[in-house]
Amino acid sequence: MEVSSLRRTIVSWLQAGPMVLVFFAFFLIPLVFVTIVSFWNYNDYEMIPEFSGRGYTDTFEGCIDQLPQFCTILRTYGSTLKFCIIVWALTLLIGFTVAYFLAFHVKSKTWQIALSLLCTIPFWTSNVIRMIAWIPLLGRNGVVNQVLVGLHLINEPLEWLLYSEFSVIIAFVHLFTFFMVIPIFNSMIRIDKSLIEAAYDAGATGWQTLINVILPLSKPGIVIGSIFVITIVMGDFITIGMMGGQQIASAGKIIQTRLDAIQFPAAAANAVILLIATMMIIVGMMRLVDIRKEL
Repeated sequence: MEVSSLRRTIVSWLQAGPMVLVFFAFFLIPLVFVTIVSFWNYNDYEMIPEFSGRGYTDTFEGCIDQLPQFCTILRTYGSTLKFCIIVWALTLLIGFTVAYFLAFHVKSKTWQIALSLLCTIPFWTSNVIRMIAWIPLLGRNGVVNQVLVGLHLINEPLEWLLYSEFSVIIAFVHLFTFFMVIPIFNSMIRIDKSLIEAAYDAGATGWQTLINVILPLSKPGIVIGSIFVITIVMGDFITIGMMGGQQIASAGKIIQTRLDAIQFPAAAANAVILLIATMMIIVGMMRLVDIRKEL
């Protein structure tokens, strides 16, 4: 019995070995190096491999003097968090609705698979192309403005449709709703349909069944989808830069700016700060539900 148990343990480790190696080589080890570099000193043209907290002190320079108002770095992180919350709420609403339709209104397994695969079509092209596609729609002379002017709903084109917070949010929702649909759908198709029938037999309305049965059982998928969306939005700078017309600051943009200025320790410090902030959000969400049941 012990030999058999040992054999299963060895086989399990051999199966997990490649993924463990990939995790260490491409995530853990680079993260350790980034953390080490964040505590190096630097000047205008080189890194100095000596212990220093300058990367962190320069990041929060002047914050205490500006209290009770937020300094630039805190306002930037606040702006990033605002985008994160808005995009999370919108993708959750759309993703939950789509997943609910696929799981409970599409009866055929074949059609469920086909329609879920249909959600992957936007991923056949790059993110940049999908973002650029919004420009002829939302631009000053774009389709949306031309239709609104043609219908006499507005007198002149709307300037805030493009290169604004609105266009950034639209692009985020377009790009990342898929990451919310699939995990929630995966949770919903595992729900025992007899539970829903029992709720209806007990006199529950459709809304009560949704709130008290479907929503609680979909929490693992909601949390997994939320983790995907939050981590991507928190570190994104390409979408914000392109759709915001390079006028909107973000936490990811700070890191890019530091890298362009060859201030690698400061960029690493900002990456560590961003990672900690993101992990705090993720840990808070994971306390709501044990996603290991879903994995």
